[in-house]
Amino acid sequence: MLDFCTSRNKIIYYKKYESPVELLILVADDSALLEIHFCIKFNESEFSEKYRKNDDHPILVETERQLYEYFRGKRTRFDILVKLSGTDFQKKVWNELRKIPFGTTISYQGIAKKVGGKNKARAVGLANKKNPVPIIIPCHRVIAKDGSLGGFGGGVPIKRYLIELEKIVLNSKNYKESILKTT
Repeated sequence: MLDFCTSRNKIIYYKKYESPVELLILVADDSALLEIHFCIKFNESEFSEKYRKNDDHPILVETERQLYEYFRGKRTRFDILVKLSGTDFQKKVWNELRKIPFGTTISYQGIAKKVGGKNKARAVGLANKKNPVPIIIPCHRVIAKDGSLGGFGGGVPIKRYLIELEKIVLNSKNYKESILKTT
């Protein structure tokens, strides 16, 4: 679910989530998830100047639960209300990213064709870079047309990990389904 509003004059909360790839900082207001940050070095005082820590915030707890399930191969889709702020083009790109099936990839150029022309691949890359909720909006599924990974806000090794995780989960589910059909 996407909501393209902003959170002005509201209290913003954060929660730390120690994912298998890196520490993630989850950020929400009272109505929706706003941001996910990859943090190699986390400066708590920096975050507490802007946000209020709340380990029991329902949206943050639910986000953590769904991410936990994702990293364990139990979840292929997220159903967290996300509130995004960006340009019309960024919002268009982020909406297309949500449509990329779990376990698959598409090129920057492929997304560009869907949002206004194949010559906008670089602009798609920039919109991906500005994605405030990576993993939930799966910008890691977008790669270069030559098959190389391109960039990722959490770093290319994490992008590779996420793509491989999804392929393993997808192949495992397909394998299980094929076994069930033959018995």
